[in-house]
Amino acid sequence: MQKNTFQILLGWEMKKGILITAITIFSTTVQGKVDVCVFDLLGKSGEAYKSVEEWALAAKAWNADLNLIPYQDEAKAQNDFDTGRCDGVAMTSMRARKYNKFAGSIDALGAVTNNSIAQKAITYALDPRNKHRLVTKLNGDEFEVAAIAQIGLAYVYVRDKTINTIEKGKGKKFAYLHYDQAQKMIVERLELVGVPSEISDFAKKFNNGQVDVIAAPAYAYKPLEISKGLGSNGAIFDFPVINLTADIILRPNKFPKGFGLKSRAWAIKQLPKNFSTIARLEADIPAKYKQALSSEDRHRYQKMMRDGRIELTQLGVYDPVMMRVLKRARCAVERTNFECSLSGE
Repeated sequence: MQKNTFQILLGWEMKKGILITAITIFSTTVQGKVDVCVFDLLGKSGEAYKSVEEWALAAKAWNADLNLIPYQDEAKAQNDFDTGRCDGVAMTSMRARKYNKFAGSIDALGAVTNNSIAQKAITYALDPRNKHRLVTKLNGDEFEVAAIAQIGLAYVYVRDKTINTIEKGKGKKFAYLHYDQAQKMIVERLELVGVPSEISDFAKKFNNGQVDVIAAPAYAYKPLEISKGLGSNGAIFDFPVINLTADIILRPNKFPKGFGLKSRAWAIKQLPKNFSTIARLEADIPAKYKQALSSEDRHRYQKMMRDGRIELTQLGVYDPVMMRVLKRARCAVERTNFECSLSGE
């Protein structure tokens, strides 16, 4: 009887071991590689895609096997992420703001006036102390910001350099990104004629004369051949209207535990190289196109954008915590700025 009991127990233990092994193998097979949609206007040859490739390589050390899927259409990348085709997505923060307002607010209207402030803001956002602000729930789905990178400060480009004030811009056509509420607001306040656009076509409209004005970072100048639109009479005004960043957003339950923290730590280490690239791209733009605004106009535009930020924050578009952080950063750089003695942000 004892022998039979022992044999029964031994048989059960063997079956249990086989069952556990089978479950382990099955789980590994099901998880496999995690798909990540990656937006870059230039596809696999673009700087953004190459940066995400470096991130995916580093992720192997964090026990994640990632499959990158390139997209030159950002709307398609976002749609595939929303529908579950991908469990991670790399895209511009303006579009990614819906998943995380805190990180997306770094790109608030006129809130970042130079690359030094941008680097401080991104570093602050990625700090481990803010980890709770980088995980959000939306319609029952959980999202996490795994990385933030700088694309660059966006400046105003005009086909005719005589369009150098708000008044002269009235009635001119401006290609704005239709999904960004801030751009829509500024177009209306400047009494420009807004032409809803996508990242993939706004520069084409400028180059072929469909619109008179655009806002773009130095990153876009060469690959989108914006010099064609500037021609011999165009200009780029040295007043940044918005800062552009890129986010990697993921569904954390599809990634190893602690992946987000490790990913953000990696992203912080990449920032010096990231900003060095931005500085080089800005320096490569021909000086003949760069045009300064008067101090009076700069003050007017700063006030107008401040009013816009406050309104958009009240409407829930921007995160109030990030707005306070960015104001402190601006005033640390330029203590005599008119806004530093004002409340409201």
